[in-house]
Amino acid sequence: MTDRSRPPLTLAVEAGPGAVRLSLVGDLDYDTGEQLVERAEECLAGDPGLRDLFLDCGRLRLCDSTGLSSLLLIHRGTSSRGVALHLENPPAFLRKVLDVTGTAGLFTLEGAARQAEQAEQTEDGPPPGGARYEAVRPPAPSG
Repeated sequence: MTDRSRPPLTLAVEAGPGAVRLSLVGDLDYDTGEQLVERAEECLAGDPGLRDLFLDCGRLRLCDSTGLSSLLLIHRGTSSRGVALHLENPPAFLRKVLDVTGTAGLFTLEGAARQAEQAEQTEDGPPPGGARYEAVRPPAPSG
């Protein structure tokens, strides 16, 4: 059962010289992705000298395909303006989505090393040694 007492997504904005941080709390999905894109666009338009846009994802509860699409739209906006896009504290589920879709390289992942260490301690984490996939040879034919 979903807790409807909390808003689906809240965004807090912190601006400094040449940088803006958006802190995301909640669900990044079909219902909220547009809200994030609009807020990011406002930040980009509001500071022509912006060099870095940080998205603090540490308190995200989920990110569906529309949420990923929103992140990619923001990336398009930042890269066209020469602004670096940083994803801070990406939860394990978000890192997995980025890895599986091949989009992780589009973002600077901040705090990913700490998150990876935590993931290795759970049974759903990556295998030891940092390998994501391991080739398995088929069994030799018998006979």
